[in-house]
Order: sequence, then structure tokens, then C-alpha cells
Amino acid sequence: MDWTPTISELSGPRYQRIVEAMEADIAAGRLVRGQQLPTQRALAKALGIDLTTVTRAYTEARRRGIMEARVGQGSFVSETSARRAVDLPHPVTIDLSMNVPPHPLEAQLDERIIAGFEAIRAQSGLTAYLNYQPPGGSAHEREVAARWMRGRVPHAHADHLVIFPGAQTILFNLLAHLARPGDVVLTEAVTFPGIKAAAAQLGVKLVGVAMDDGGILPDALAKACRTHKPKAVYLIPTLHNPTTATLSPERRSAIARIVRDADTVLIEDDAYGLLDRAASPIANLIPERTYLATTLSKCIAPALRVAYLLTPHPGAQLQMRSHLQATVQMPAPLMVALVTHWLESGIADRIITAIRNEAVGRQQLAQRALKGFRFQAKPAAHHLWLHLPEGRPDIAAHLLRNGLAIVAGDAFAVDGTPPHAARVSLGAARNRSELAEALRILAGALRKPAEIRQIV
Repeated sequence: MDWTPTISELSGPRYQRIVEAMEADIAAGRLVRGQQLPTQRALAKALGIDLTTVTRAYTEARRRGIMEARVGQGSFVSETSARRAVDLPHPVTIDLSMNVPPHPLEAQLDERIIAGFEAIRAQSGLTAYLNYQPPGGSAHEREVAARWMRGRVPHAHADHLVIFPGAQTILFNLLAHLARPGDVVLTEAVTFPGIKAAAAQLGVKLVGVAMDDGGILPDALAKACRTHKPKAVYLIPTLHNPTTATLSPERRSAIARIVRDADTVLIEDDAYGLLDRAASPIANLIPERTYLATTLSKCIAPALRVAYLLTPHPGAQLQMRSHLQATVQMPAPLMVALVTHWLESGIADRIITAIRNEAVGRQQLAQRALKGFRFQAKPAAHHLWLHLPEGRPDIAAHLLRNGLAIVAGDAFAVDGTPPHAARVSLGAARNRSELAEALRILAGALRKPAEIRQIV
């Protein structure tokens, strides 16, 4: 037996002390992801306690998400940090609907959050961030962010950059800035539901442009620009949500020419760009016509609510800071301070690397589990785009009745007939064991013939 916890120095019931010792040893690196834990009987014998106490401890560890049980194999340290099961809405037991990043143990988020706030407290005190701050971030915060972004976007400068509380706020404020009710904004035929919601609130008309497996079709975009004279073009060029399509360099160049020739602007949603660093943003081709939105929601954590908008010129930056101040005043200063510390120290990149590696592992798991079914995926994406069997329009509802949530294609359709497909978010599962079980349920439902309903 490789692990025997030290519980004599801890307080509280014995089962809780075992769980607390497990958490401490994971944090210290004495236990690592995927490591097999002793059997309940072996641990009870080693500690000289009764079996029911260890059983209760292992049950609590599974509830907290730090341990997982594998049928016929035993108990193992979880592949990811804890994500509470009680957060899931009834009747969902496994949620693959939210496109969130997984949190592998290597990311060390709990420890890095604590250490980050301690570093901020030692430098300037935490209460310094409890008052109003400049809308869009301080000069120092914007300079740190711009320097970090220059690794992918060489023209990034602080006087072009605004810090927002999340990418959704960026999209809403950009639409309000660039378009008026009734104006047209072009996007892919299926797109992020957040841009649909923002456009609906503002009365902006979204027009979908045809796609193939490689993303938006340049010829179709050029035709739509001639027909609709759009105020802007909104695209997700890298790991597109929901299809995972990543535009080739040739298509990026073609799109840049089309946007320039149409005398319009590009809203480039780079939510997933940090997961695929080989893809160069279109903003690098037409910086004078691009609003580039980069968020940490998909590469670190959504609740940080920190996102960066790179504007075409300093005048646009001042306008967007005014929009931000008029709508939500500012991003949360403590969160911006934490992220700025991570960017400056290199910690952010280490977290992103760990999350990217976990995404690759989950995609490999999905490739095996869904072998024989048609879907689109990319190695580092948090999701896949699953083509559903013909004659099964009810499959998402069927899965939900069985406790598994995915998102059907109609949530992403801009206009016309919704695609017979669904987005499956692999990062949402709390650990790989839960993901494997979800994919087993999904594969079983895909193989099942359509139910015959009796008319009564």
C-alpha cells in the first residue's frame, strides 16, 4: 500500500480527517492524479480503525470530487480538481452542456489562487482593490495584458486595450457601439448563443453565412457582404463554437480581404485561441479593422470574469471604455489583480498548458468512446460537434431523461433549418471517469433505434 494518511494531528471525526489528509497530500504532490488508493479494508487495517469509517471517508472524497471509483479496478485520485455535484440542476446528473475548461490537478488552481492573493496582499493590500478602479483597467494592468498578448498578436498595445468583465460584456458593448436596431451583422450559420442573445436584446439582425467542415466559406461571405452591407462580421475562427472548425491560413487571408473590400469591421471572438497557438488571429492581417476579444473563461475559468478587447486604434479604445463605464462600470478589481499577477509571473501560461493537455486527453477518450459515429473535433477543443442519427429528433430530450445534458443544434442556428447535430462539452464533466460514463450513455443512446410511440 503506497499511501497511509497521517490523521492524528487533525481534528474532527475520523472520516473527515482521512479526507482532509487526502486533500493535503494532493496539494503537496504526495498523491498525484490517477494514483491508485488503498482498498478500504487495507486502509482500515493500516490505521487501526473500523471499515465503515473508511467507507464513509471514501464516499465523502468522491462527493468532493477528489477521488473516483472505477468498477473492477478500485479507487483512484481524481484526474481533476473538485467540482461539486450538487451544482448540477435536477434532473441532470452529468452535465455536458456547459462549455467550460476542465481543471486538472496540474493546474493547481486552489493553491495558485491562495498564493496569488497572498502576493497581492503583501504588495499592496487587498482592500486597495475594494474601491472604484479606472474603467477598462489601470495603465499597468493593460500594459501587462498587452505584453502577454504580443506573443500571438504583435501589434497589441496598452492604448488599444480594454479589460472587460467577460467576453459576453464585450460582445454586447461592441454590438451597441457598431450597430443600431435593424442593422445587419454577419456570422457563421451556426454560432455562439451569446452573440444571438446580445443581438436580440439590441434589435440587431444576425445573418448566417454558409459553412463547411473548414468553417465559414469565403465566397459566401463575400456575397453576403455585397447583399447586406453589414455593420460588422462576427467570427470564431479558432476551435469554432459549436463545430470546432479552425480556419486555414488561406481562408483567414481571404476573409481579411473580404472585410477590407466591404469596408466593414471584424469582431474576432478568440475565446479558444489560446488552446491552439498555431492559429494566428485574423487581427494580425487587418489590425485596423478588427476588434479582437480574448477571454480567460475557456482557458482558465469562467468565473474569473476577465477578458481583453484589443481595438483597432486608441480612439476606439476610449469609446469602448466609455461603453463599459456606462453599462457595468468596471471588471472586478480583485479578479483583474489576480489575473495580472498570473500573467506577469508566467503562472497563467502554466495553468493554460495544463488545461490544454487535459483537453487533449479528454478528446482522446471521446475518440475511443464514439468510434463509428460522425462528429467533428480538434485535439485541444473543450467540445465536439456530434452529427445525430436520422430519425432521432428527440435524442437530446431522451438523454436528459436519463440524466445527461448536451446542447442540440437549434441553440446555435442563426436562421434557416437547425442542423441535426449537438454540441458535447467534454470539459464539463468533473473528471475523466464521469466523462467516460457520460460518453457510454451517449453512445448507447445513439445506437438505440427511435422509439415507437403509440397514438392514443
